[in-house]
Amino acid sequence: MASAAAANDSERYVYRFGGGVSDGGKGDKNLLGGKGANLAEMASIGLPVPPGFTISTAMCARYYQEGERFPDSLRDEVADGIAHIEGVTGKRFGDAADPLLVSVRSGARVSMPGMMDTVLNLGLNDETVKGLAAASGDERFAWDSYRRFIQMYSDVVLELDHGAFEEALEIAKEDLGVTLDTELGAADWQALVVRYKAIVEEQWNKPFPQDVHDQLWGAVGAVFGSWQSERAKVYRRLNDIPGDWGTAVNVQAMVFGNMGDTSATGVAFTRDPAKGDRAYYGEFLINAQGEDVVAGIRTPQYLTKAAREAAGAKPLSMEEAMPETYVELAHVFDLLENHYRDMQDIEFTVQQGKLWMLQTRSGKRTAKAALKIAVDMANEGLISHDEAVARVDPAALDQLLHPTLDPKAPRDVVARGLPASPGAASGAIVFDAETAQQQAERGEDVILVRVETSPEDIHGMHAAKGILTARGGMTSHAAVVARGMGRPCVSGAGTLAIDAKAGVLRVDGREFRAGDILTIDGATGEVMAGRVPTVQPELAGDFGVLMGWADTVRRLKVRANAETPLDCRTARDFGAEGVGLCRTEHMFFDAERITAVRQMILAEDEAGRRTALAKLLPEQRADFTEIFEIMAGLPVTIRLLDPPLHEFLPHEEAEFAEVAKATGLGVEALRRRAAELHEFNPMLGHRGCRLGVTYPEIYEMQARAIFEAAVDVAEKSGAAPIPEVMVPLVATRRELELMKAVIDRAAAAVFAEKGRTLDYLVGTMIELPRAALKAGEIAEVGAFFSFGTNDLTQTTLGVSRDDAARFLTAYVDQGIYARDPFVSLDIEGVGELIRLAAERGRATRPDIKLGICGEHGGDPASIAFCEAAGLDYVSASPYRVPIARLAAAQAALKAR
Repeated sequence: MASAAAANDSERYVYRFGGGVSDGGKGDKNLLGGKGANLAEMASIGLPVPPGFTISTAMCARYYQEGERFPDSLRDEVADGIAHIEGVTGKRFGDAADPLLVSVRSGARVSMPGMMDTVLNLGLNDETVKGLAAASGDERFAWDSYRRFIQMYSDVVLELDHGAFEEALEIAKEDLGVTLDTELGAADWQALVVRYKAIVEEQWNKPFPQDVHDQLWGAVGAVFGSWQSERAKVYRRLNDIPGDWGTAVNVQAMVFGNMGDTSATGVAFTRDPAKGDRAYYGEFLINAQGEDVVAGIRTPQYLTKAAREAAGAKPLSMEEAMPETYVELAHVFDLLENHYRDMQDIEFTVQQGKLWMLQTRSGKRTAKAALKIAVDMANEGLISHDEAVARVDPAALDQLLHPTLDPKAPRDVVARGLPASPGAASGAIVFDAETAQQQAERGEDVILVRVETSPEDIHGMHAAKGILTARGGMTSHAAVVARGMGRPCVSGAGTLAIDAKAGVLRVDGREFRAGDILTIDGATGEVMAGRVPTVQPELAGDFGVLMGWADTVRRLKVRANAETPLDCRTARDFGAEGVGLCRTEHMFFDAERITAVRQMILAEDEAGRRTALAKLLPEQRADFTEIFEIMAGLPVTIRLLDPPLHEFLPHEEAEFAEVAKATGLGVEALRRRAAELHEFNPMLGHRGCRLGVTYPEIYEMQARAIFEAAVDVAEKSGAAPIPEVMVPLVATRRELELMKAVIDRAAAAVFAEKGRTLDYLVGTMIELPRAALKAGEIAEVGAFFSFGTNDLTQTTLGVSRDDAARFLTAYVDQGIYARDPFVSLDIEGVGELIRLAAERGRATRPDIKLGICGEHGGDPASIAFCEAAGLDYVSASPYRVPIARLAAAQAALKAR
């Protein structure tokens, strides 16, 4: 252990930037985190970056390994880092005459907006605040900075009640008869500092820390510690960010946007992150610090004159209020976008007329904006077509593939806010994140209504269909996180009066309570009473262009899981190249057919079953005819009956009486038969091909319906469908052999009757570990394998998908599984079985067709595995077909 520690102590953890120094060079995001890497890179290309240093992500891992303690070697490195900042600024850390103040910020490899902690103005105490006042010549600014520091440090590092400080501030403003923070003077802030320090002693039982070095190490530890906060864990889980990546910590000289009317702070994007238009987009505040903008505490002003005029806003834009600085900032925007070749999200501060760059990163954007930006940049020659395809997150396309508000429908507009994240949503009002999550888990649609959101609301924001806030701008926490999640959001609806404790929202004399329905339109900023109808999306323009580029590079075919005409049409419109899974049991559950199905199940002998099946034959044939007509010329994989028979039988007393009347059987006889069919573990019971082995007449009827429909469609359309008849739950070669004989006999009979033949395939769904292991033998009979990854995951892991939600979140949080294995394929376990089955199947039958049809067929990470494993196609639900097409293209590009 000692030798390991010694080896670690020789490792470098601190990297400097600014003042002509850039230890990180081009910036390794894995080592320095996204923020640290980009600060180093901006410094290296000569932009005005306040000097500082980054403590690498490697220290984050060591911090937790060593019981949340820092090695002595790091203290020496940090001392050198502070000396670097002092050398560039000419100020000294802790100097009572002219103190150096620093910010301490997080910075993971990928952007996690608002999820981890920040401390600003660090280095202030009862002595240095006087030196700051003297050096700046602005006593009000100094005491305002000190109260901000106490409030933030107490919240982030000491973990005291944030609300107590907010309450003290509100009381002070009420006593003074003012509404804005900027109306408080130096004496007012000084008095508030006294109150804040008293709150610290009341809650912490110790005075507020005065030693600036203690402050620094407390903040560094808190920022590293925030990597394991609940909100950060939730965000990582939602965005598939590995927990072992860790965060870096950036310590940087403070620059001040709250030093009067020649100072400002802002957040900006080089293009519109909501629509993708090539226009500067952002907000700023004069005489403010960065937290004022992103937290939504003050309503910010627009960056450009055009944006201000379009919104009908009166306060001057930055372009008008600070024209020279705006021109300099616009030049930086263009430089950064051309340098990174992507839309940038930028934080900046203006201190007494001088511009400073605090951060740049690839900006979070809506799916619509991502498509437009990628296509525009490719057309501008900034990136290639392949890069454009690689730029768009496939999962984000989900935002575009669902209905939007019907423009012709009446709207009862009760309020207007800022169109912070496009899309539309209707749902019941909830006022807190916990309620949003609870009601969403019950299948209810909810709108999360908050005065302003905070990082602690992340789980409720994800659960809600949409987000509505009374405060905050287009770059507030709610707006940025909602855009990243694809949730519609209306922010800054200032006419709303929200009383979360009472569960009431009031606006213009109207009152809405928790549970009342609201609709929000994130594209217009409108808030409407009641539910507004929707219309289907039109997928053309940039979407069509990018998908065309994607289709030219992908190798994997993309099919759809569909068994209704609507699903099939939707899938074909979205570019599906056939049906990869048609679940015939869904047809059996139809209300008009369930009686015949039950008659078949309850029959005492084969003759009785055949009589009932004869009633079902024309219905099944009609089903397959519609599907084949829509998918004419394309393969359609039809899974024969799979679930256990008891699922079709009645459960309630009233249903028993109804079925008894329809079938002519007594209620007691029905109950007895239901009891005979009852299974203790139906997932592993009498289902799948086991039904076909014991009751071959069921599969015979289904096969006949398939081939009759296929021949009829071929004759009418001239485009013969390609039926692929799939036998489920096969574990042995003999099972498939028996079922293939049944199917082949039905095909031969139909072809003889119709006087026409057509090509078809018989194969199986690989959903049992034994089938994967014996794939070589099974391939002697089956012409294709479709991996049913839902059941293959259940049978491989020994985990019930229906019950797993109770514990899988804990498993993911503790690193047992990297992701939920029912959402993203367990590549090490289930994936290994798929690889093995594909290898053994191809060894027997080189031309065997291989695909997957579980829910994983729409998951980008699982699709990447399918590309690497050499499968022929993936099959996804209709609305995920475009996601699969794009993910398949990205997988092909990565494989190159």
